[in-house]
Amino acid sequence: MGATLGRAHGPYTLYDLDALPEEGRRYELADGWLHELPGDLWHDHAADQLKVVLKDAARQADADVHVAGAPQDVTTPAGIRKPDVFAVSRDVARAALERQTRTYYGPDLLLVAEVVTPRTVNEQIDRVRKVEEYAMTGIPHYWLIDLEPRPTVTMLELRDGRYEVAAKARSGETITLNRPYPISFDPSRLSEMD
Repeated sequence: MGATLGRAHGPYTLYDLDALPEEGRRYELADGWLHELPGDLWHDHAADQLKVVLKDAARQADADVHVAGAPQDVTTPAGIRKPDVFAVSRDVARAALERQTRTYYGPDLLLVAEVVTPRTVNEQIDRVRKVEEYAMTGIPHYWLIDLEPRPTVTMLELRDGRYEVAAKARSGETITLNRPYPISFDPSRLSEMD
């Protein structure tokens, strides 16, 4: 559910975002408005599992990437986003660590993934708004993760400034990609318990 906090009437700034209390809630800042991000056990578990999948694939491919996600920030033309999962080169991650910042520049991302929370305002943001926003930012790969009724991954790839569906896989099918680095997995892993 989207919510606004801070000043009663906005627009809000990065300072307002940073001033929000640490109560286990996460917010993004887009076009001067604060939006509360959904979070539930199933959503967060799928995001954590995807991080593991991407980290394992990077290690196996000896890819020079770092996999991260919320609560770290990513700048876009609209403001500050907190993707569920994203990948950057190790050099970019090292530079962020040296600067002691939690914010990455959108154009530095190799891949971004959002776990869609159905029947919320955030579903529309992930499926429409972020598709346009991440494309304008120049992020080459955007994945949408649907968990209902079974995990499905839709992989979008930036071509001529727009995202096009590069592949889609449902639970029980194996995704095999070469970009942004070799990755192969079954979306059912996103709902598995260790």
